[in-house]
Parts: sequence; C-alpha cells; structure tokens
Amino acid sequence: MTSAFRALICACMLAGFYLVGLVELSLVIGLIVWVSIATSPFVAKLFAGALLGAFGAMAVAAWRAMRAKPEPPQGLPVGRADAPLLWSTVEDLAREAGTRAPDEIRLVPDVNAAVTEDSRLLGLVGGRRYLYLGLPLLQAMRVDQLRSVIAHELGHYSGQHTRLGGVAYRGRLAIAGTVGGIGGANPIGWGFKAYANLYLLVDNALTRRQEHEADRTAVRVAGRTAAASALHDIPVLDAAWGFFFDSYVAAGWEYGYLPDDLFGGFAQLVAARQEEIAALREKAPPGERSKWDTHPPVAERIAAIMAAPEAPEAADPRPAGVLLTDPVAAGRAMQQTMVEVGDRTVLPWPEFTHAALTARMQRGADRILRSATRTAGVTEPGLPGILAAVAAGRSTDLAAPFFPDATRRELGARFAEPLAALLELAAVRSGVARWRHSWSAPAELLYRDGTPLELGEIADRAVAPGGLDEALRRLAALGIDPGTVTQVDRSESAIGARIIAGIANCKVDDVPHDVFALTNGFVFVADPGDADEGKRRLRELASAAPAAELAARNRFLPYEEIATARVIKEVPLRAELTLHGGTTVVVREQWSSETISKKCQDAFAEIIEGLAEETR
Repeated sequence: MTSAFRALICACMLAGFYLVGLVELSLVIGLIVWVSIATSPFVAKLFAGALLGAFGAMAVAAWRAMRAKPEPPQGLPVGRADAPLLWSTVEDLAREAGTRAPDEIRLVPDVNAAVTEDSRLLGLVGGRRYLYLGLPLLQAMRVDQLRSVIAHELGHYSGQHTRLGGVAYRGRLAIAGTVGGIGGANPIGWGFKAYANLYLLVDNALTRRQEHEADRTAVRVAGRTAAASALHDIPVLDAAWGFFFDSYVAAGWEYGYLPDDLFGGFAQLVAARQEEIAALREKAPPGERSKWDTHPPVAERIAAIMAAPEAPEAADPRPAGVLLTDPVAAGRAMQQTMVEVGDRTVLPWPEFTHAALTARMQRGADRILRSATRTAGVTEPGLPGILAAVAAGRSTDLAAPFFPDATRRELGARFAEPLAALLELAAVRSGVARWRHSWSAPAELLYRDGTPLELGEIADRAVAPGGLDEALRRLAALGIDPGTVTQVDRSESAIGARIIAGIANCKVDDVPHDVFALTNGFVFVADPGDADEGKRRLRELASAAPAAELAARNRFLPYEEIATARVIKEVPLRAELTLHGGTTVVVREQWSSETISKKCQDAFAEIIEGLAEETR
C-alpha cells in the first residue's frame, strides 16, 4: 500500500466525517420544517433554536480543531558535535534502511522512541525529519538493541508512514474536538460518535500494519535477535521507569524537593537492580490487546520477528550510553531544559531521599497529632502533649481512631505503634537518626553509627502502666528530644493523593457541584456548569492538574475530618457525612449525573461504606 493511497484513505475518512455532519444538518433542517408545519411557529422557533444551537456548537469545535497546529518539537536537541557516534550510527542505519536520515535527533524522558516529519500536500511531499530517543533506552539497553529500536523508527521513514502524520493528527483532533463538544443526551451527536468509532478502528488498523512493516525493517537492518530482545525489553524498562518515579522521585517532588541528577538516578537504579530486571525479563511479553490499540500485541510482534530470516548482524553487548559523549551531562542538560523546578529545593540524591522521607514522616505525625486533639483533648500539638496524655492514662482514647476493630482492653497497648512513629521523627529532628539512600533496596532509617533505628521497645514501655518515666530516660540517653516534634499542618492536604472517581452534576447540601473522590478526601467543585458537559468537564479537571492542585482550588474535605458516614439511598446515591465539629454534609447524586468512568458510583459507595465502618 503506497503512501499516496494511505493519505487518500485518511483524507476520505476525514471528509466522510464532515459528510455525516452535512447529512445530519439536512435532517435537522427537514425536521425543523416539519415541526413548523405540524405545530405552531412559536414551538418551531424554540425547536429550531435548540437544534441549530447544538449543531453550531459542534461546528465551532470542529473548526477550531481543524485550525489547530501540531505541537512544536519537544526534547533535548543533540547536535553532531555533542554525540558524533550516535549520529554516525543513525546515518549508517538510515542508509541500510534505504531512507533519508533525520534532520534532528532529540532526547526525551520516556521509555520510547518515535519519528515525525513535517510533510505537505497530504503527505505526498516530505519535510523536516525528527528522531526522538528516550534517554532511559540509552541508559538501560545494549548497543545492538538500540540499533534495532532506531532501525524500526527509520522503517517508518522508508515505509513513508510519517508522511501521514499531519493528516492523521488533524483528523484525530477534528473528530475528538467535535465529539467532545457533544453532550451525552444530544441526539445530533449520535451519528458523529458512531462515525468517529469507525474512523478510529480504520486508522488504528492501519497503524498496526505499519508497526509490523517497521519491525521487518528492524530485522533486516539490525538482526532478528536484537529486534526481538529490544521489543521484549521495552515493557520491562517501562516498568522499571515507573518504579523509579513512584518509589524514588514522587515523594520528594510532592513535598517540594528535586534531585540534582534526576535522570542519572535511573541509570544507577538499573545498574543496582540487575537481578530484579532479569526476573522481569523472564515473564512472557504482553499478549492480547484491544482492537482500539494503535500497536499490535508485543507477543504477536515478537512471533512475527522470530519467523523472519536472520540478518547477519553481530551482537554488540556494549551499553547504549557509549553512543553519547557524556550520558551524565546529557541527563543534567535534559533536567535543566525540560523539568520545571519552580520553588522546589534541589538536593543531591542522598539528601533528597532524607528530606523527602522526613517530610512524609512529618505528615504522618500531623495526622496523629490532629487525631489526638480531637479524641483525647490534647491541647499542646506536639509529642510532649501526647506523652502528657499517656501519663494521664489517655492511651486508649489516643489509639481508638487508629484501631477501630480493637477492644478497649487492647487499645492502650496498641497506641505504641503510632507513638513509635512520633519517636522516630523525634530521633530524626534531634539529629540522632537519618534516612540512608539505596538504589538496591528501600531506604533505611539508621542511627548515626549506621545501625537500624529501633524504638518500638521504648514505645511499648511508654504505654505500659508505670513505664513512661523509664522510656523518657532511655530517650534522653539516646539524645532524642521529644520537644522537636510539633504539628506543622493543622489540616490534611491532598499532596500525593490520586483521583479515584468523579461524579458530575451532584448536589452538595442542595447546591450543584461536581464531586471527586481522592485517596484521602473529597473535592467539591462548585458552580460546575452545563449538565450536558459533565463527563467532559470531569476529564478536563482531572487532566489539567494534579489532585493536590484540584483540592487547593476547591473545597477539600479530608476523610479524617468525617466523624460518621452513612448511605441513605444507594441509587441514585445519597450520603450523609457528619464532621467532627458537628456539621453535616449531604451529597446527593441525581439522575442527570455523569461519571468520569463506568465504576464511579460503586467507588463512591465503597468509600462511604468504608468510612461508615471505620466510624461505628
């Protein structure tokens, strides 16, 4: 199938989308004429205004989408002087693939590679070419694997797949923009939505075929073994990349810190966890995928690769980073140009880990201290106030919110667990202990001499009858000052929270709201807007900013502030939340409510039922 023919398919499918619009407009006009004949002119005017208004909104969305331009090239440009070996490798592979080399190579912070081309005239005339290489691939792959990845991308050039980029981009954007402007109850949009699904099915099937073609180029140029192993490794490295950000970067980022060598950290993680990465490689590659996916299943692609004739390419086990003159400098340059530091504090990795985990400890301590104020009457928001409550025999009251299933007899001793967390923070604040960073294992909290910090026994002793004085003497002997632990945040924040569910067009105390359920609280968005726009509005809010920013801009109700909760009615959902101060909040779903995903009602009900169980 030639590039021109593929361009013709895309152009015809896009033209067909607007043909559907013309047909629907004709039907609308005919319906308006019929209504004007069958009813009064006044009814006809109202009907015509509603239909043409809805159609006009969709036309505006489509026009804006068609006028939109692709995003400018992203990533860190790599010049020939910066990485001569990488450039010569790419140019050699381009000759073997029978295509023109890219005009620019850019490094990106993804486990991915891609090519684009600024083509013209529906892809019939080529333009400037860009090759995007994920820095994590250069940090974790072998040279022969990376050669295969690059050869695959160059196969998109030799197959003239990139010539369709502009047409495909505008087609998808126009369709998404038009369909996104259609309310769920608008019958005018039904034909548009059905055709949009057909367009995506055809376009995705075409893309999947192109991936197989590019794989054949990779086999011919770089060899079957390298092509299969590279394709198998990409999901593995993607999992490692996700683990790196979740386990090492996220906490510090959320609390206002940034490592000074963000991307270099991934290279160190890969080097330190080779056994775990090897175990991931032993697993079967991903199999079945949806018909809506743009790429075939990895297992299917590997099977096709292994069925192809082997090319006479020698293995090159060198780390792919040798293709860059200075991989560490490249990572630091990418961080400087692509990571928005803002007001975050930049620290070396060991200090970053210590600061991030200490901030997490403080957040946990604040929860304990706020609970103590509510349930045990602690007036001094700090560890000394907690110890005073223990001395006054209030351990049972202090523990009750954390162990709702425990008996009254058990509660006093159970408070040793949250107390130990406060003592550990006191050890850090007193300079007695510090978090030790490690690439091969989780960070450890250690004494200054490098031995593990163990304060559980002291906490147990503190809550035992008559044992507090001895516990305090042992803390003093260790140099731990309880006075260093005080409350920082008077209320819970949504830092680090995730959105679990969202329901639009609810009533909160009889006032219209959109409601999001986070991992640690509810967000109530007042004055939501048009009821027909609910799902689109939820998705835009959820994707526009992290959950913490969404909570900061709207009313945030942490779960910890809810004293009791009950479900009054399941469908549509109606729940009553009573706060510790006595205020009651009633959340009521309506029949016109829309959800961000299919299981949102169940998620909301489970959260409220869970709160009800915890507060019984």
